[in-house]
Amino acid sequence: MEINEIEKNLSIEKNAINENSQKNFLETTLGKTINTAVDIGIRALLPDFIDEQIINLKNNLLNNGLKEGITKTINDAIDLGKSAIGIVTGNFENVDQMQAAVKTGGIIDGVSNLLDTVVNKAQNSGLINYNIANTIKNGKNVILNSVESNIENTFANQLKSIEYTNKYINNWKKYYNNQDFDGMQREYDKIKKSMKNLVPIEKTINEARTVENLHNLIKNNGKNFSLTQEELELAEKL
Repeated sequence: MEINEIEKNLSIEKNAINENSQKNFLETTLGKTINTAVDIGIRALLPDFIDEQIINLKNNLLNNGLKEGITKTINDAIDLGKSAIGIVTGNFENVDQMQAAVKTGGIIDGVSNLLDTVVNKAQNSGLINYNIANTIKNGKNVILNSVESNIENTFANQLKSIEYTNKYINNWKKYYNNQDFDGMQREYDKIKKSMKNLVPIEKTINEARTVENLHNLIKNNGKNFSLTQEELELAEKL
């Protein structure tokens, strides 16, 4: 791979690490987290329901605004939380900031209000009866506790993933300094795998991209570690 092509590819990737990529990540990840938590909560409230009944009930809630409401609730919590904790650059610098913003932004209260709205709408439309609607609203804390627990677990898993990724990066650097390409390859494979589901924090992403740049330069150079100064500087900057 030519150095200009590497520079072009990595520049595109680097520019993608911005406010929108973080927001999209949170929308997707927290959206799945909340959706799963609502499922768990409903099953706990309606233990006699079979899977088909749970699916139909969930679909009725989704068709009455649950899906769109979850996305809006997440975005509102992020925007309000950023302002509350004083993030003015638009980007989160770490997972702790993300977690603080989401919590401070009132995501649990947002989900609570959303459930009331969606359940009332589904009931008024005749899609769910009074007893089911009442059971969900009266037992709403079961669902909210599930949501809160799942969100905490999601952020805890992200912190752990970043810790492992940083460990792999440091291991790669040690093998690089020893010019041990086989060791580098093992750590590089781990880095690539862990990055697939990692929250887009710029510092970690940039370090991983630098590793990727150097790794591919050496690999495409016949595993020869004799790189030019220009190539080394480029790998550090991009």
